[in-house]
Amino acid sequence: MNIDHGLCLLVAHDAGGAEILASYVKQHQLNCLFVLEGPALNVFQRKLGVIELTTVDAGLLAADWCLCGTSWQSDIEWQVIKQAQLLGKRVVSFIDHWVNYPDRFIRNGVQHLPDEIWVGDLYAEQIARAAFVHTVIKIVENPYLIDVAAELKELSQSSMEKSCDERILLFVSENISDHALLKYADINYFGYTEFDALKYLLENLQVLECDISQLVIRPHPSDKDGKYDALLAQYPQFLLLSREPSLLVDIMHADLVVGCQSVALVVALLANKKVISCIPIEQPCLLPHKEILSLRTILQKRV
Repeated sequence: MNIDHGLCLLVAHDAGGAEILASYVKQHQLNCLFVLEGPALNVFQRKLGVIELTTVDAGLLAADWCLCGTSWQSDIEWQVIKQAQLLGKRVVSFIDHWVNYPDRFIRNGVQHLPDEIWVGDLYAEQIARAAFVHTVIKIVENPYLIDVAAELKELSQSSMEKSCDERILLFVSENISDHALLKYADINYFGYTEFDALKYLLENLQVLECDISQLVIRPHPSDKDGKYDALLAQYPQFLLLSREPSLLVDIMHADLVVGCQSVALVVALLANKKVISCIPIEQPCLLPHKEILSLRTILQKRV
């Protein structure tokens, strides 16, 4: 049986994996049972409407194969890989990023690899083949970015008026601190947090060669309410927390998009925005897209 046919058990928790999987299901009209937790449920409902959920046990018994995301907030996909293989069910994982590939399949030192790993482009394929020598790797054109390109085209054709005097910088947050705390029990495991990155950006705005009127913080889907309240109170006239549901609308309104290693930076490139990584330590941005500039490199060239 072709892996894309038959009844699929779709399993996801984190927003990144959910975005890519929901787009794939919609584009290919996949016949699915759904196990969705955390931010994934909101992503699927936004793209597909009301979702009827099942349990892992019931889904595994009924489905012909499994398609999973990869999460740092949960081990549900890791557990499903193990259980599916014990039942003789083929399982595929779709990786939605370009970083931390081995860690996605390890919990407490135990690795569960799927039968097949899907990635969205040649960059990711090279990373995956190096990390998983004995696993089948398949390029499946990134369905999320396909949707993004179509939505950007629609938005560019609509009227999105913005004051000519405004120069908006969009900071796309990543939940680096919670990721480090949950996985490594050390909030500073990666050498910096999202707060360090934002502080680094605020301290060096002058090198961006544009008069920024407002810095908009777009929270990560896993960020808790109130996370940036203290910082917003420090800069009440300059910082603004985005309440915009659509990432693409925020990007289209921005003149410049800054973050660390978020997929949102790649989306901003598709929107033809100037994009900068503001990792505040001597560490390169692991996104392989050469168009992404480095704030640290810009600063070093000014010395």
